[in-house]
Amino acid sequence: MTKVLLIGNLTRDPELTETSGGVPVCRFGVAVNRYSGGEERQTDFYNVTAWRRLGETVARYTKKGNKIAVYGDLQIRQYEGNDGVRRTSVDVVAQDVEFLTPKGSSDGGSDFYDAPSSGERSAAPKKKPALEAFDDDGDIPF
Repeated sequence: MTKVLLIGNLTRDPELTETSGGVPVCRFGVAVNRYSGGEERQTDFYNVTAWRRLGETVARYTKKGNKIAVYGDLQIRQYEGNDGVRRTSVDVVAQDVEFLTPKGSSDGGSDFYDAPSSGERSAAPKKKPALEAFDDDGDIPF
């Protein structure tokens, strides 16, 4: 079993579908920067699959460009392409996803963060609940 932790940005909006048995599955791509040797930056691209509730959550609250952390299993599979050439695919099956795009960020705010939709102005700021008065007669209760 091989575990991986990826921190990167979504390369496309997550695609939520269902299997023929009705199980939700979400597929998305993550771009991860790495530095080789000196200060030369390279980017690796990973295909990620999230199943059931986790997949529904990712599809609902993220979009292209959002920064996320993905923890999961590395899965290597081989298949034959339409052109008859044998290919290898490295995929990640997510066990946990954490959303890292800050609240209200211009590059990825979503309704998860209660950000207003485009063109919509936010209403008056929400007031904090008032605290009730506390009668302190100075006596220690013990």
